[in-house]
Amino acid sequence: MRFLVLLYEDERAWAALDADGRAEVFRQHDAFSAAVAAHGCTIAGGEGLASVDAATTIRRRGDDVTVTDGPFAETAEQLGGFYLVDAPDLDVVSELVRLLPEYTIEIRPTIEL
Repeated sequence: MRFLVLLYEDERAWAALDADGRAEVFRQHDAFSAAVAAHGCTIAGGEGLASVDAATTIRRRGDDVTVTDGPFAETAEQLGGFYLVDAPDLDVVSELVRLLPEYTIEIRPTIEL
């Protein structure tokens, strides 16, 4: 079963980190990746996202389409990246994500289309 792991963060916190702080974040991502493999699971995909300054939001209501610069929601925390993980169940993924840095993490099972 696949689970999308969405990572929300305050971009200002990332920008404020020094080189050692950023290295620690990457070390935690590496630990997560190693733990996924150690549990017999796989990471099917994942990316960090560019800043919300690069976001474009498109809203479609009937025939009306509105395009605006910026994120969908104006909040302190923004979607900063994601992993797509193959794992046997939500309990395994919930345990594995505890190795990631201090994010707000949303996990959603995917639906096969």
